[in-house]
Amino acid sequence: MLKRIVIVGGGSAGWMTAGLIAADHGAAAGVQVTLIESPDVAPIGVGEGTWPSMRDTLHRIGVSESDFFRECDASFKQGSRFNRWVNGGEQDYYFHPFVLPQGYGEVDLPQQWQAQHGQVPFADLVSFQPHLCVQGRAPKQVVTPEYAAVANYGYHLDAGKFGVFLRKHCLEKLGVHYVPDHVVGINSHENGDIASLQTQKHGALEGDLFIDCTGMQSLLLGQHYGIPLIPQHQVLYNDSALAVQIPYASEDYPIASQTSSTAQSAGWIWDIGLPSRRGVGHVYASSYISDEQAEAELCAYIAATGGPSEIPPPRKLSFAPGYREKFWHRNCVAIGLSAGFIEPLEASALAIVEMSAAMVSDELPATRATMDIVARRFNEAFTYRWERVIDFLKLHYVLSQRRDTPYWRDNTDPARLPERLADLLRLWQHRAPSRGDFYRIEEVFPSASYQYILYGMGFKSDFSRAPKPHQAAMADHYFHEAAELTGKMLGALPDNRALINHIKRHGLQKI
Repeated sequence: MLKRIVIVGGGSAGWMTAGLIAADHGAAAGVQVTLIESPDVAPIGVGEGTWPSMRDTLHRIGVSESDFFRECDASFKQGSRFNRWVNGGEQDYYFHPFVLPQGYGEVDLPQQWQAQHGQVPFADLVSFQPHLCVQGRAPKQVVTPEYAAVANYGYHLDAGKFGVFLRKHCLEKLGVHYVPDHVVGINSHENGDIASLQTQKHGALEGDLFIDCTGMQSLLLGQHYGIPLIPQHQVLYNDSALAVQIPYASEDYPIASQTSSTAQSAGWIWDIGLPSRRGVGHVYASSYISDEQAEAELCAYIAATGGPSEIPPPRKLSFAPGYREKFWHRNCVAIGLSAGFIEPLEASALAIVEMSAAMVSDELPATRATMDIVARRFNEAFTYRWERVIDFLKLHYVLSQRRDTPYWRDNTDPARLPERLADLLRLWQHRAPSRGDFYRIEEVFPSASYQYILYGMGFKSDFSRAPKPHQAAMADHYFHEAAELTGKMLGALPDNRALINHIKRHGLQKI
């Protein structure tokens, strides 16, 4: 029977995985969750954006949302704003909101938008949420309970504080066994399974299932088992980042309710607003720009957006875009950076962690005999998901009209597209992305997200089939509904910082 789960590595991935398994199974079911964390290895700590799924994850492990806001320097995220991705101009921007379009699935909104309102940005017409972001509104009211939403939302957070917060919750509320120690060896059974991990101070720690959350070093799956990365640098070129924390000009400075992504000559800059500071970073391709040039662009952006003229030395991060050939091998599964990483665009890293930890917990094999079945299902599911992440991220680049640098010229070269994305783009020349294109129950990105990016980037479909007579009237109804909701919500929802300050002082109602 599977009774001993050993997780190697802390940070967001390790502690989130420990929390989900312990909350779902735990001591009452006879399952002991142990987490080994090296006291000398700091987590990367720059994954500051989440999807709305994080609300379900935190609620599932029993965390108070009010405590989360207070202890993780958290703020609301209602989507992403993309600046200068289409043509590089000053007025070039569009939104990918978290709210589905009004009437999504009921009517062909893109066809009617293009025919009647093509001069209006697609997301601005079909959703109220971009307008909330522009006006700096929060996605809920003071009286809205914890985890409930008026407008769908995720979070921005301090990743370092988030790991500490999760660790405290896991130890105090969920009975996770914590071993602060170094892993110095791996002991195997005759059949090749991992039998135990040899630690520096606590000896051999035995387990039935070992979860590798050791980051990019991938101590168990990558180093011990030799499962290789499938590189993706031929599709997505970014492999470096410079990250820095920037103070606000004043205590009441507005907190952005979206992640801003501003395209540069050979990459893009993220800008995330937390209650106490901004997290800003330049993601770039080192084969197209030097570190010094990248830092100069970062400094210029910060100065142009109200930051100081001098910044502390940015933290340099390097990564090889790719994902493991498989993620579960024998009695070892990798979650987080040990499984792969592509780039920070659209904040998919923490979302993949959530999905991975949830599937391990949901399908936790009862015995070693059934583990290989679960492993095959897990590997198939996450190979598909990583491929969808790559397609979706590449969509942002290939549709750009920019040709001003070699980076953008290469990124828009159709010859460098994954075949599956190239096929979809050919289909979308004549129709909008639909649910039939992404048919799995738990897709990484719904077809609505592809619509937001596709039409936000200026893609035009030559709709080959005439709409049914009632479609235009239905679409107009939903366009007006979105406009009416915009007016109502702008009048009813508080300022983003005002609500966060209220949560810190008074908390939110429990569900």
